[in-house]
Amino acid sequence: MTNFDNPIGRRETGSLKWDRRGDLDPFWVADMDFTSPPEVIDTIRKRVDHGVFGYAVPHPSLVETLQGYLLDRIGYTCPEEEIIHLGGLVPALSLAARAFGKPGEKVLTCTPIYPPFLGIHNDASMELLSVDHVEINGQWTFDWQALEDKVTSNTKIFLLSNPQNPMGRVFKEEEIIQLATFCEKHELILLSDEIHCDLILDERRTPHFSALNLPESLRDRTITLLAPSKTYNIAGLGYAFAIIPNDSIRRRFTAVRGHTLPEINCIAYYAAEAAYKHGEPWRQDLLAYLRENRDLLTSTIREKIPGAKVPNIEATYLAWVDCMSLQIENPIQAAEDAGLFLSDGKFFGRDRCVRINFGTQTKRLESALSAF
Repeated sequence: MTNFDNPIGRRETGSLKWDRRGDLDPFWVADMDFTSPPEVIDTIRKRVDHGVFGYAVPHPSLVETLQGYLLDRIGYTCPEEEIIHLGGLVPALSLAARAFGKPGEKVLTCTPIYPPFLGIHNDASMELLSVDHVEINGQWTFDWQALEDKVTSNTKIFLLSNPQNPMGRVFKEEEIIQLATFCEKHELILLSDEIHCDLILDERRTPHFSALNLPESLRDRTITLLAPSKTYNIAGLGYAFAIIPNDSIRRRFTAVRGHTLPEINCIAYYAAEAAYKHGEPWRQDLLAYLRENRDLLTSTIREKIPGAKVPNIEATYLAWVDCMSLQIENPIQAAEDAGLFLSDGKFFGRDRCVRINFGTQTKRLESALSAF
């Protein structure tokens, strides 16, 4: 078993999470306080020992590893030409906006949502349309009627986060099919951010249904974004990839890339391959640890702050806490007063909510929860 209890000193390492506010204990940005899998670290060391860091291309073994991952984990047989290597997931959102939108056209999404979803329309001078997720029978889902009411004839893209960041929801097969059918009806590109799909905390109970699992006619309008960065804690290396089955959509997507994105660094390719090829035992240990942290966090908040609402967290190491029923006007300030740095819900499209990162050592999480 991997020991995730070992504290790692991250102050003054150039860490966005830890060095942004040195006066507060950080539980905000989505990276974890664990070292990456040993196989990833060893692979990076060997590549560094080579001593030459020239321009890089994805080697055939990486492509084969990605194809094996897609087949084993998602059940999708992926031709090599459908794989687009990227220096990160957020740049892919921008590429999609510029490829499929024109000034004045619309991007549609549901909130609360990962903050870049609420800003990428600006990269193409598009306009943002958003619809709130709704809670039905204790489960957050899509408001289908509100989506129909909101979509317009010049809406071009729907942005999906599945598993959902920040609420940790794993959408069911029927929900994804209904959403894809909605996109087909209104001629929308369905851009599915699935970066957290390997962080589903109980994969048997809530299996991942990818956009790549859609029937071919619906899958033909999709762009699926994936990366090892969140799962294996290598976000700082900058690697992601898109799967685009439709040749025409793929050509448009890659055409706008031009000279606007940096080359992917040589170490990132090696780290990604090592993570997918050798990281599964480590990932299973991680999921077990995160399940315990999730249960600790949700039970503590529900017991100590009955008015706060925490959804059932099915995936990710992120907890969305709705504080709107509390007599707290500014929950972020209240957290800072307690010495904690949390993510502000307003950046996700929902005021008086916070997001808490529980991808950290259990003792550290316990200490933070004692401040509530």
